[in-house]
Amino acid sequence: MRDEYGTKRRQFVHALAAGGLIGMGGGWVRRSWAANAVTLPFANGLRELTSGFPHKGEMLLLRSRPPLLETPFSVFDAGVFTPNDRFFVRWHLAGIPTRVDGGAFRLVVRGLVGRELSLSVSEIMNGFAHVEVAAVNQCAGNSRGFFKPRVAGGEWGNGAMGNAVWTGVRLKDILDRAGVKAGAVQVRFNGLDTGVIAATPDFIKTLTVDHARDGEVIVAFGMNGQALPFLNGFPLRLVVPGWYSTYWMKMLNDIEVIDRPDENFWMAKAYQIPDTPHANVEPGQTGVKTVPINRMVPRSFFTNLGDGSVLPVMRTQTVRGIAFGGDAGVQRVMFSSDGGGSWMPARLEKSYGKYSFRRWDAQFTPHYAGEFVLKVKAVNENGVEQPDTPNWNSGGYMRNVVESATVVVA
Repeated sequence: MRDEYGTKRRQFVHALAAGGLIGMGGGWVRRSWAANAVTLPFANGLRELTSGFPHKGEMLLLRSRPPLLETPFSVFDAGVFTPNDRFFVRWHLAGIPTRVDGGAFRLVVRGLVGRELSLSVSEIMNGFAHVEVAAVNQCAGNSRGFFKPRVAGGEWGNGAMGNAVWTGVRLKDILDRAGVKAGAVQVRFNGLDTGVIAATPDFIKTLTVDHARDGEVIVAFGMNGQALPFLNGFPLRLVVPGWYSTYWMKMLNDIEVIDRPDENFWMAKAYQIPDTPHANVEPGQTGVKTVPINRMVPRSFFTNLGDGSVLPVMRTQTVRGIAFGGDAGVQRVMFSSDGGGSWMPARLEKSYGKYSFRRWDAQFTPHYAGEFVLKVKAVNENGVEQPDTPNWNSGGYMRNVVESATVVVA
């Protein structure tokens, strides 16, 4: 995808194929927290900044076990691709291995297949064609802290997302090697994480056979030209472009082809959204049919300014940010400097593919002092645009309301 990754890619391919032992030292986290903190703009928004997690730079701490680490939003202004050491982290189960031997690791493919496979990382790297995709990985609950009324779950700001170039092999090619049998309905994915107690449901996610074999889903071993960071799924993770990150199984070690719809907890009860337009219901509404969360929706953000930014009067400002189309490419980004009263098209920078962040910018010249409400919204290639009003559901999922920033001109 990008020439500058060529040398790095060859280096990490050789390193992983050699079977290095990667881990987090002797434990979960180095207990060395940063002295500062930030306050996100919602109730109970105080977040400690920490550099205490292995292979990670300064992150916003939501929870240490299992780790929930949010990317500080200023990181997104630096470029289209989110650095590996600032990429958000979200695990569901606390029993995460602290060391993984890349040489001994195996990915098992079983179930309704012609022959079961047990593949080493080296066999995956050397036995299948490599592919790359630039894709946004976004938590289904990204921006949950902004929901009103508040809902249960991790109170993320807007930084539970990131964009990377993922390197790996097509899941389709692995499944074709195993030989999916007639009657197959879904494909289940499991990783190395476990619950602390036996009663905890194993974290398993499922895709339909057709989706799993569409050629876009990949088993990734590389991220931005390097091996996957440990906390982002080393040595293998599933990449499901255009879908929320709950399906992007980390430390993927088990693939099972099944002949029925999966009824495990994480598919039948968790990560459910109302089967309504925009997954929206009224607070307290009951009796609504739900379905497993799936495709992402378009979003856009300001990255070089925010609420309270001070701008000089009569001076042209470049306002910039990022956008993505969810399950389709960005068709256009619209910018407003008068609170949505009028809109103008923003300039789009280079496209890295339909699933990637795309940078945008617009010019704004305030002609008088006072407060200005700036707004931005993305429209994807399917014609889906961000809504003017926020959705609500009890899971705190799929927020993508038009973003606003109130700036002061003086």
